Amino acid sequence: MSASLSRRQPGFTLAEMMLVVAIIGILSAFAVPAMQSMIRTQQVKTISFDIFASLSLARSEALKRNVNVTMTPAAGGWATGWSVTDANGNVLRVQQYSNSSARITLDGPANVVYNASGRLTAGAVPVPFVLTSNDIESAIRDDQERCVMLDLSGRPVSGTGKTTAPHTPGPCP
Repeated sequence: MSASLSRRQPGFTLAEMMLVVAIIGILSAFAVPAMQSMIRTQQVKTISFDIFASLSLARSEALKRNVNVTMTPAAGGWATGWSVTDANGNVLRVQQYSNSSARITLDGPANVVYNASGRLTAGAVPVPFVLTSNDIESAIRDDQERCVMLDLSGRPVSGTGKTTAPHTPGPCP
C-alpha cells in the first residue's frame, strides 16, 4: 500500500456531524418558547414606553401651545395605535402598530385631554393604561404586565402592573 492511502484525512465524519445537528435541534426546541415569551415581554414594555412618551408630549405641547391637546385611540383601539392632536386640529404625533402587537391587550381611557395648564381637563378621572399578553409565560406574567397611570396633575407614571386574577388589573404604581 502506498503511504498516501494509510494517512487519515482531517475533518469530521458524517456521524459526528449528525450528532451535532441533533444536539442543536434539541436545544433549539427548548429555547424557542422562552424566546417568544421574551419577545412579547419586550413588545409590552416598548408599547408602554411609547404611551408614556406620547402622554408626556401631549402634556408639554398643551403647555407650550396654550391649548387643549387630546390623545385618542386609533379606530381599532389603543392596541392598534393612537394620535395626539391639538385643539386647532394639528396632528402632533401618530403612533401605529402592525399585526405583531395583535396578541397584546391594551386597555385605557376613551381619550386623554390636557388643558392649557398641562393638567387633565376638569372632571376627568385618571384611568390607567394596562398592557398584557397571553403569550408571556404564566409564571412570570404578573411581573411583566405594564401599567401607565396618570396622577391627578396629569403626569404619567409607568410601572409594573399587579393582577388579582388572570388579566384583571389591580392597583397601579
